[in-house]
Amino acid sequence: MIFAKIASVMYFVDEPYAAGSWYAKHLFGGIWLQEEAGFFWLEVGGVEVGFHPTDDAKNPPGGGAVVYWRVENLTGTREALLAAGSEPWRGPLRLSPTRIICQLRDPFRNIIGLEGS
Repeated sequence: MIFAKIASVMYFVDEPYAAGSWYAKHLFGGIWLQEEAGFFWLEVGGVEVGFHPTDDAKNPPGGGAVVYWRVENLTGTREALLAAGSEPWRGPLRLSPTRIICQLRDPFRNIIGLEGS
């Protein structure tokens, strides 16, 4: 059996700089947003989180998979992201006594998954 580890996550957005800055500030505590040739990314726990310009034919905004980010305080993080311009999308749902998930739609039309307890 092969075990794969996440190497990168790509969000397709109309405004890569604005989206990367929003994630850096509101989800990742103000980490440094990197840029090269109009592409923006963050390094988060060994995972590259990228923000790529949309292309309606190939990469429409919000068209990717839902990535769930483990957070220490799901309720507090969810409330902070809602206050920062996200919309409720799904949940919160209690999957087990120690696992709760929810989804939010960020201001750039992507779905953010949060997981906590």
